[in-house]
Amino acid sequence: MFNFFKKKEKDIIPGLLPFSTDIHSHILPGIDDGSPDIDTSLQLVQGLYDLGIRRSIATPHIIGDMYRNNASTIFAALEKLKEACANAGIHIELSAAAEYMLDDYFLELLRNNEPLLTIQDNIILTEISYTSTPENLDEILNGITAAGYVPILAHPERYHYFQQNLSGYQQLKEMGFILQVNILSLAGYYGKRAQKAARFILDNDLAPLVGTDLHHHRHLEALSNADNRILFREVLGDKVLNDLDLVLKTA
Repeated sequence: MFNFFKKKEKDIIPGLLPFSTDIHSHILPGIDDGSPDIDTSLQLVQGLYDLGIRRSIATPHIIGDMYRNNASTIFAALEKLKEACANAGIHIELSAAAEYMLDDYFLELLRNNEPLLTIQDNIILTEISYTSTPENLDEILNGITAAGYVPILAHPERYHYFQQNLSGYQQLKEMGFILQVNILSLAGYYGKRAQKAARFILDNDLAPLVGTDLHHHRHLEALSNADNRILFREVLGDKVLNDLDLVLKTA
C-alpha cells in the first residue's frame, strides 16, 4: 500500500521551497476542509517532504459554526498521521496547533480561559472573514494579548477589503498581528489582487512568515510546479522566513 511513499533519500531534492518549516496546513485526516482521509494525508505529507519541508505544523480550522475542533480531535488525528508516516518511512517532524477564526466561539474560548493550541510557545494562528473585517477587531486583539498570546494573522493578502487599501497591512502589523502570506498567492493562485497584495506585504517586509496552507492535491500540484518554485525563490530571495524564535523576539 505504501510503496508509492518509500523514496530513497538520494531521490529527494531538498530546499525546493524557500523554507523548511511549514507553519500552516490542513493535512490532518478528516477533521476540516483539508485532507479527507489518511491516504490523502500521506500523499500530501510526502509532497511536502519532496519540496524540502522537514517540519510541518498542521493547523486545522476551529470555526464556531463549522469545525468545532479541540485538543482531543486534533491530537488524535495527529497521532494517526504520525503513525502512518512512520510506517510509510516518511521522516518529517509533525506537530499540530489550530487556525482560529476570530468569531464569537473564539471569544467564548477566551472568556472561559480555555487553553489555546499554539504554533510554538504562546503563538497562535488566526484568521478573519474574507468579505468583511470584524468591527471589534481591536477588542478581540486586546483579549488575545491580555490572555498572553501572540497572534499570527493568516493570509492577509486574501482579505478583499485590504486588497483595496494596501496601507491596511501596515496598520495590522502596528496593531500587533504577525502577518503570514500564503506562498501560492505569489503565483496568482488566488487571483491577481491577492498576488499584488502578497507582493506588497513581502516587498515591504511586513510578513516574516510564509505558509503553504495546503488542503488538497491541487495545492500540492501548484506548489510543485517548476515555474512557480522559480518564482517563489525570485520573490523571496534570501529573506529569513518562518523563524518562530525570531518572531517571538521581535513581537
